[in-house]
Amino acid sequence: MKKFMGNNFLLKTETAKVLYHIYASQIPIIDYHCHVSPREIAENKSYNNITELWLGGGDHYKWRAMRFCGVDEQFITGKGSDYEKFRAYATIMPRLIGNPLYHWSHLELKRYFGYNGILKEETCDEVWNLCNEKFANPDMNVHNLIKNSNVELLCTTDDPADSLEWHMQIAQDETFEVKVLPAFKPDKGIICDRKGYGEYIKKLSEASGIEITNIETLKEAYIKRLDFFAANGCCTADHSVDNHVPFRLNNNADEIFQKALKSEQISEDESDIFKTHMMIFFAGEYNKRSWVMQYHFGVFRNSNTKFFNKLGADTGHDIISGQPSITNLAKLLNHFDKLNCLPKTILYSINPTDNAGIDALCGAFQPQVRHGSAWWFNDNYDGMRGQMKQLANLSAFGNFLGMLTDSRSFISYTRHEYFRRILCDIIGEWVEDGLYPCDMEYLPQLVMDICYNNTKKFFGF
Repeated sequence: MKKFMGNNFLLKTETAKVLYHIYASQIPIIDYHCHVSPREIAENKSYNNITELWLGGGDHYKWRAMRFCGVDEQFITGKGSDYEKFRAYATIMPRLIGNPLYHWSHLELKRYFGYNGILKEETCDEVWNLCNEKFANPDMNVHNLIKNSNVELLCTTDDPADSLEWHMQIAQDETFEVKVLPAFKPDKGIICDRKGYGEYIKKLSEASGIEITNIETLKEAYIKRLDFFAANGCCTADHSVDNHVPFRLNNNADEIFQKALKSEQISEDESDIFKTHMMIFFAGEYNKRSWVMQYHFGVFRNSNTKFFNKLGADTGHDIISGQPSITNLAKLLNHFDKLNCLPKTILYSINPTDNAGIDALCGAFQPQVRHGSAWWFNDNYDGMRGQMKQLANLSAFGNFLGMLTDSRSFISYTRHEYFRRILCDIIGEWVEDGLYPCDMEYLPQLVMDICYNNTKKFFGF
């Protein structure tokens, strides 16, 4: 029987062990998509306890798991004390067998707090006290958490109306060598049927200095913000698509925009027309700037309206959408290509049944379009293995862009370790099953490319 979370955790073959320990574990991290706060980096935040870091930053993975186990909401997002919330999470841990949270949580405790035991109700106080002793050390701050994780560069996710003041402050901090870049996320100006759309456009107008009255002035405002983001190091944009990928060409985008500004009812067809029009505009702008467009889809947002009205968005109530999107996505990319404005693009679907379709689609638009890492409900042991094996079956696995955290936590970099161990295990399995030669001149290069080099080259970091 193997020891839980031992040195060779997830590594079943000798080849996997060599590839991970000698090569993959040493490679710096480029986290090109995450949701950490640039303000907390600029201010070099410290934490009072483990709950602030683990459960207080909007970690809907943990919140969902706690709800599955019947934990009262007051100990999840409510008024329970930090200790009570941590105890609630510790208590459910034994039930999470097979859930990546069980692995991630223990990896984080091991790597950042030196805890090698098992988190459960009986060890709750032991872990609580150990972590709090670590937090009492002034060196236990955001800067050191990032640097000690071997992070070379990370991209946050930022609204076009953001002042980027915290990014500017980080860039001027000579004591912090990790590069922190903004990523342009214009969803609020694209989803015209969302409540509060007109108020957001006013905010964008103020940030850009452009009076937005029609579709053309909307684009002018976005161009100014794109230039501003580029001046502050931005080289990637992120788009999240609700439910299905829209593709509907029409010339009445301005008419729809005027309705949205007046908070008039927008039909689904009108929403699709407007989103398609704006995506064509953004694709052209990204292509001009050699930016990478990241495109996330397959999500049905806020499925539980009672909790949405109580807690708001991103609280653990988004689900996998079953609506087909690959055909419309192909049409959208093809339209970009016909206009000679197809930017470098990374595709992610929350729906694992889309994996083969994405891989086939990427093959039709090379070298511009890539399949991103297993996302959200898929970034678990089986999801990562399935996504990588499917990618290898239908494309060139050696060109894969590797892992990202997609996280709001500064200790989620162990997800890169988790990914790298699984990656090396898959490659080791292929080698030792005789499906690939034991070429130790090339295999280390393959691992380093997937974990680091491909990303750096594709984004131009």
